[in-house]
Amino acid sequence: MANKDIKERLTNHLKELIRERDPYLATQGHYYVQQYIYAQLSQWGQATTMGFTEQGRDYYNLCLDLPGRQALSPVVVGAHYDTVPGCPGADDNATGVAVLLELARQFACLPPRRPVRLVAFDLEEYGLVGSRAYVKSLKGDPIHLMMSLEMLGYCVDASQEQPSQTYPIAALEAIYPKTGDFIALIGNWQTIPTLWHIRRALRVAGVNGVWLPMIQHGKFLPDTRRSDHAPFWDAGYSAIMVTDTANLRNPHYHAPTDTFATLDLEFLTKVCVGLGRSIAKL
Repeated sequence: MANKDIKERLTNHLKELIRERDPYLATQGHYYVQQYIYAQLSQWGQATTMGFTEQGRDYYNLCLDLPGRQALSPVVVGAHYDTVPGCPGADDNATGVAVLLELARQFACLPPRRPVRLVAFDLEEYGLVGSRAYVKSLKGDPIHLMMSLEMLGYCVDASQEQPSQTYPIAALEAIYPKTGDFIALIGNWQTIPTLWHIRRALRVAGVNGVWLPMIQHGKFLPDTRRSDHAPFWDAGYSAIMVTDTANLRNPHYHAPTDTFATLDLEFLTKVCVGLGRSIAKL
């Protein structure tokens, strides 16, 4: 029953979020989604906007800080809400934002061990601009972990044509699954214990998680840097990207066909459940 309720809430969020929302060419959709996220976060606390300027125009990250049970360094959980032109962005990244909003509800109702900062980033598609601005605003203040929710809802059943999962280099093909039915956890090397922790929570929730630790901020494997965790890596923070691996699996990546109908809602719900349980215990 709990999973059914979470699935319903995620579906409701997705129906509002999935629309063209490029910040330059789909400004109406972009503004609508921005206001929707802010209103949803405001249900659970004092939501704030963190403004930044890019090419002479103002843009906003949308933030909500929730207390933890203990006075520890916080966990930052982020997901970008902008899209590329012509793409309704169902998987990229309405799925990440929908999970972010559901986690806000969960952690407001049942506080996690650590304080949690939930951030919806803008201008990810234009060079991680919003997350770079956020990292700059930290001014070196400690955080325990940053987690970037980057495309969480595309899953290929093992019964379908194989292989359905590709990798940026051949060496990974010998180690990781050939079926695109898992969630990838990509973190810098100091997050290895946390990668194990999240993987266990995902498995209990019914999702196979695979993890990949990186050195040197992932610069020798650029595909591991393609989300809002990368500026945190560069600033020396522990950070993890949680992803269905984007175009390495999803044929609708950055295309007009990235729609609600392509998503696996059962998979997305289990991912949300696993992430919620793991973050609550960090």
